[in-house]
Amino acid sequence: MSNKDLRRKSIRAFVLVRTKPGTSEDIVRSRRIRGVKIANSVFGRYDAVVVIEAKTLDELKKIIYEMVEKHQNVVHTETLISLFQPLLE
Repeated sequence: MSNKDLRRKSIRAFVLVRTKPGTSEDIVRSRRIRGVKIANSVFGRYDAVVVIEAKTLDELKKIIYEMVEKHQNVVHTETLISLFQPLLE
């Protein structure tokens, strides 16, 4: 895979979110934010998982900040960045 091919791919990030009790559905509404592909409430250590796709790390950062800033109930996030993945269909 050439550098030219890599530049065309999107960056996919999985954002693991902890919220104040009973507020994870607020994060699920983040699906409306451009770049957010999936937002689901989950059981376990985290309360929600959000999948984001962006063309650049700067764009990814802006999407994550927009998502977190709109939700005062977010307690903690952990972002996992996956490289070299095709776009979600």
